[in-house]
Formats: sequence, structure tokens, C-alpha cells
Amino acid sequence: MLSLVKVTRKGQITIPKEIRDALGITEGDYVLVRIEGDRIVIEKPVPPEPGKPIGSDEYRELIRELDEMRSRWR
Repeated sequence: MLSLVKVTRKGQITIPKEIRDALGITEGDYVLVRIEGDRIVIEKPVPPEPGKPIGSDEYRELIRELDEMRSRWR
């Protein structure tokens, strides 16, 4: 699925409805945004499976993301 979107003056974009529906993204959800080379990658975060071991780097990143989300709620 490929869509062309326009960047607003404030740097915002709208994720097309077809893509939101396909990924189950709804209002209020968070998405991860990262750079890969010259690409912007937007993805829906998926929590690890319960009981699935993760490495210490991944754990620290999850905690950092949770702390960042909590600071926005305050």
C-alpha cells in the first residue's frame, strides 16, 4: 500500500485511513518514527509477547518510551 501525503506548515502529516485501518491505528494511539538512511519509517509499536525475554538495550528503550509517554500525560 502506497500513499502520497502532504507535509503541513507545522511539519505534520495525516496517515491515510486505509493505512490506519490496515494497522489498527486509532485516535490517541502512539506510533514510532525513526530514520533509516534517507527514509522516514512510521510503525505501530508492538509490545513484546508476555514472558518473551528481551535484551537489556530493548528493556531500557521500553522504559524510556514509557517515561516519555507518562511525562506527556502530566
